[in-house]
Amino acid sequence: MQLPVQISFRNMDPTPWIEEKIREKAAKLERSFDRITRCDVVIEAPHHDHRKGRLYHVRIDMTVPGGELVVRGDASHANEDVRAAIRDAFDAARRQLEDWIGRKRETPVEVAAD
Repeated sequence: MQLPVQISFRNMDPTPWIEEKIREKAAKLERSFDRITRCDVVIEAPHHDHRKGRLYHVRIDMTVPGGELVVRGDASHANEDVRAAIRDAFDAARRQLEDWIGRKRETPVEVAAD
């Protein structure tokens, strides 16, 4: 199954290479865990900050069985380089997904009584 990826741009024009990079990163996540049912990505270029320049924020919302994982588009995943902001956000999404998978494996399995 191909992961449906919804990409939104705020305060910036969509570009094909950004969309392609996001789809590549999402596909890599799906290869790691094929039960992701939804992946929404928002890229935002807030107004220019005279001290830090233009920082791109990336937010990722993923739906997995029994829950939702969110990488917030805050300062911890912001970068002046949009490619670095995308990379950092998807690295955080991968770590969240790995943690979620690890927690699910630790959950005791109930065995049905005969």
